[in-house]
Amino acid sequence: MRYKRMQKQQAKIRIEKLKKEISHYRYLYHVLDKSEISDAALDSLKNELAKLEREYPEFITADSPTQRVGGKPLDKFIKAKHSSPMMSLFDAFNPEDMRDWEKRMARIMQGQKFDYYCELKLDGLAAALIYEKSRFVLGATRGDGAIGENVTQNLRTIEAIPLVLRQPTEKELAELNLSKEARQKLRAVLNSGNFEVRGEIIMNKKVFAELNKKYKQQGRPLLANPRNAAAGSIRQLDPKFAAERKLDCYIYSIATDLGLEQHEQEIELAKLLGFKALKYNKYCKDLNEVLAFHNQQEQNKDKLPCYCDGVVVKVNKLSLWPRLGAVGKGPRYIMAYKFAAEQATTKITDIVWQVGRTGVLTPTAVLEPIWVGGATISRATLHNMDEIERLGLKIGDTVIIERAGDVIPKVVKVLPGLRQGKEKKIAVPKLCPMCGGAAANISGEVACRCVNKDCYAVNLRRLTHWASKGALDIDGLGPKIIEQLMKEGLVGDIVDFYKLTAGDLKPLERFADKSAENLVEAIKAKKEIDLPRFIYGLGIRHVGEESAIDLAKTFGSLEKIKQAKLEELERIYDFGEVMAKSVYEWFRDKHNLELLNNLEGAGLKINQHIITKKKQVLDGQSFVLTGVLSSLTRDEAKRKIRELGGQTPSSVSKNTDFVVAGENPGSKYDKAKKLGVRIINEEEFLKIIK
Repeated sequence: MRYKRMQKQQAKIRIEKLKKEISHYRYLYHVLDKSEISDAALDSLKNELAKLEREYPEFITADSPTQRVGGKPLDKFIKAKHSSPMMSLFDAFNPEDMRDWEKRMARIMQGQKFDYYCELKLDGLAAALIYEKSRFVLGATRGDGAIGENVTQNLRTIEAIPLVLRQPTEKELAELNLSKEARQKLRAVLNSGNFEVRGEIIMNKKVFAELNKKYKQQGRPLLANPRNAAAGSIRQLDPKFAAERKLDCYIYSIATDLGLEQHEQEIELAKLLGFKALKYNKYCKDLNEVLAFHNQQEQNKDKLPCYCDGVVVKVNKLSLWPRLGAVGKGPRYIMAYKFAAEQATTKITDIVWQVGRTGVLTPTAVLEPIWVGGATISRATLHNMDEIERLGLKIGDTVIIERAGDVIPKVVKVLPGLRQGKEKKIAVPKLCPMCGGAAANISGEVACRCVNKDCYAVNLRRLTHWASKGALDIDGLGPKIIEQLMKEGLVGDIVDFYKLTAGDLKPLERFADKSAENLVEAIKAKKEIDLPRFIYGLGIRHVGEESAIDLAKTFGSLEKIKQAKLEELERIYDFGEVMAKSVYEWFRDKHNLELLNNLEGAGLKINQHIITKKKQVLDGQSFVLTGVLSSLTRDEAKRKIRELGGQTPSSVSKNTDFVVAGENPGSKYDKAKKLGVRIINEEEFLKIIK
């Protein structure tokens, strides 16, 4: 018995030593880019550890290198609230944008000079990594910036993420010039507190190419691009998928306040703790060095191991960050300086026509697949026939396409000199490609549309629009579910949503008892709706969210809108003849009036829009907003202007009364200066609306 106890004790000691040794080699390989032993030797150590843990399972701990992939697949992801917002970044596209950014910061800081820290802007998925007593306990996606999803199991599979934080030596910390207070804070959080870093989850070019080669041999679908592959892997419920994808993680900030002086120190400290940071990061003493670094990286981007679309430039002095603050959802002290849009040439093989919710047919170019901007592109937007005619485009043409970041690719130029005489002219369709019904050009419009009121595609888009975020915002009722309900014959019109029961849904694929009940409850929860949302949800041609607010504000009730005369509708500011006629005709269509009656019969209650005559201090005045406001969102600002009787047109004209310029104003600002329109800042605007 004593011999067995000795054996057990020796096994425990051996397991701890193996874990420590494997973690050391992980740190050397992933953080310092060094390799002191071969992969085969490291695998041998891991195999020995796994064998001992199988023999002595009582010594298995969650931070063991063998436990990166484990656990049952999840049923669903749960939400995780971030300790501080994971903000989005403002974009700059040229040196002038960067100089303007620095000037704005200098005005706020009364002439302060800035130094910067530059990091490559990786094309991946942002994640927050949280440690308790130095052990990895939670990983979450960015989500909406405030709340993400708990994807800890999947993040554990990434070798670049340490399961246990490395403990830096005092000598290493001294070399970072950390203050005594910072060192004490660090030791405290490592020993007994919470510690959080943020990083970008990516798939590097080599892994992407190897996986696609493997998948092609196996006859499996190929990965579209590294970013989607990384994001899709992290959102798989079974962590084995993420493990197979060999993802990487690069840290870009420490979210825990340690009292550090510089952002550069954060990155160097993160490396000492066992995290990976890009070796291409660079300290720049001024903006000229930043611009030079950006140019250098743009020229070398094809040689980099991972895809990136710009340089993230950060004010290096951390004490300035809270003083500079944030604007909307983005920090003032960070700017994403994007690389120029990428272009490539390919051929147009066909034109397909998509059907929208109002029946509009939109052309999309089908391309010979081409790699551009970090993704394989096979389609590009064309908008309408006017765009096709402007480009002089034909099927079979060689074209230049452009892609910038996540922006939908577009055709920018036709190369007619490469035509072979076999190219085909693009004709406006006479029949709807979905239902086969008549398609026609409507007088006074660029668009061609399907005029069949029973078109399946139009109905699907219309029903999807009703449930969308800007309209009724019905949780769980997305396009795929709606299409499924239509195919099952459960839904054919908007009113059918309100007839659904859990019993109707439970037999269907994707539905269990709970999910069926949840959807029915979500629909019931939106039986009471504000008038502007209701109008927008109806999908009246030309009526967007703002126009719906204008209608509600002008007439106050659905009944009065129904009774409105054409000339009354035309008098609504920024409506115009076409929109007024569209609204007028919609409310005189027998089918539409029947729908409204049926919705009322189904128990839908519309909260009428109260028209107030108080405080109409902005009556007749027009405000155009440009840039980002810090104290309220653009939608909130527009709503406030409208409540006070003002108008919010989308473009600047000589008749515009005010242009409100926030941070990073766009072309509207330049046009206002040219036309002599009065420009006010956010502070002046707030005084007007109070």
